[in-house]
Amino acid sequence: MSNEDEFYDAVTGLDSDESYEGVSEASFKDALVFEGGNQKNNGSVPQENGIKKHRESLPAPMFSRNSVSIWSILKKCIGLELSKITMPIVLNEPLSFLQRISEYMEHTYLINKACSLSDSIERMQAVAAFAVSAVASQWDRTGKPFNPLLGETYELVREEQGFRLVSEQVSHHPPVSAFHAESVTGDFVFHGSIYPKLKFWGRAVEAEPKGTITLELLKHGEAYTWSNPFCCVHNIILGKLWIEQYGTVEIVNHSTGDKCVLNFKPCGMFGKELHKVEGYIQDKSKKKHAVIYGKWTECMWSVDPQAYEAHKKSEKKGDNKKHKNEESEGAENDDADDMPDVQETVSVVPGSTLLWRIDSRPAHSAQMYNFTNFAMSLNELEPGMEAILAPTDCRFRPDIRAMENGNMDEASQEKERLEEKQRSARKERARNDEEWSTRWFQMGTNPHTGSQGWLYTGGYFNRNYQDLPNIY
Repeated sequence: MSNEDEFYDAVTGLDSDESYEGVSEASFKDALVFEGGNQKNNGSVPQENGIKKHRESLPAPMFSRNSVSIWSILKKCIGLELSKITMPIVLNEPLSFLQRISEYMEHTYLINKACSLSDSIERMQAVAAFAVSAVASQWDRTGKPFNPLLGETYELVREEQGFRLVSEQVSHHPPVSAFHAESVTGDFVFHGSIYPKLKFWGRAVEAEPKGTITLELLKHGEAYTWSNPFCCVHNIILGKLWIEQYGTVEIVNHSTGDKCVLNFKPCGMFGKELHKVEGYIQDKSKKKHAVIYGKWTECMWSVDPQAYEAHKKSEKKGDNKKHKNEESEGAENDDADDMPDVQETVSVVPGSTLLWRIDSRPAHSAQMYNFTNFAMSLNELEPGMEAILAPTDCRFRPDIRAMENGNMDEASQEKERLEEKQRSARKERARNDEEWSTRWFQMGTNPHTGSQGWLYTGGYFNRNYQDLPNIY
């Protein structure tokens, strides 16, 4: 295994009801759901009504990680960025980071919903719900995806959801993954490049999601940009692994000046804020039109700002008494950051509108790396795919395929072979004074932000894959 193998986790970083509009009662059961045409269940659960089926399970369950201690690896890395650190393959999950990025698209129906709305504030609500839903799959996903090889690609075509996506690993040092998704009917384009930076803080690994995400609603001539929240995996050394996401996510509509500011809250001393997201939508004159709230692991709601403030004031009195009791009962664990008890339901403000609600995971998810239905299908090699896919596609990676099949020894050997092959190729380019050339993305200026990023140059779906590197 290579000392030059970066250790980084997905900062994405999903299956749901098409829940968007029309709830006036403060109850999930009263929520009306958006029926997105023939996108029922987002296409991620096999249907009997003509929608293409995808597999519901992996070929083999995951291996136990209980016997693996990584303290000997990480004890010298406290406070440092986790680059060039080799990690045991048992800590991985059988997906590439490029595939993990594609999980952004599980809730594509929210983008389609935004495209169908005539009011810009309502469109922002749908976009905000999509931005939160895009990181929902990280809940309990403590396995790290495989680092993509330089030149590795991944495509995902979901006609039942109305999109196609292509991604490419455009840089190895630092690791940068670029992606581009588009509506098959020409309604939207969704793109970005992700450079996840990780640091180890003794008990936890913190991921900083460097990179800007752009969503363009072509019908409305609008472009939205944002970056994902920080992600932290606790108890890397001792105790039960658990995940929290925190930080401010600012979604900007560059056409109208509307802005949505979302605060992903850290769990806090007593865990009351764990998984909570709160924020607001304002127009270019800074007038607040809606409050957005919920949990990134569960659901998101929208409500009038005045109704929200009134509700918070009425709750505050009861919270003060409860807080005093918690202070007297609280205790600190010196050995592990115990995950706080989670109240699974959101306190819904009367008059709220349900924007999004997560779907339950498969019953066997815990034995399958805590994958969602959508994630289960991402490495599936369907009949006929081999003749169509680019030879650099993740589905052809032998180490990921071996791990998915439960062959851990083979997976570890193949991973080491691929890393050595990549190092040899890099040395050969250096000897010949050659620069690596990306195939589907080029560095350019994002016209909406003015910042530099990797932009799709087109042509991937023409299926001309001559002269692609032999990376596997």
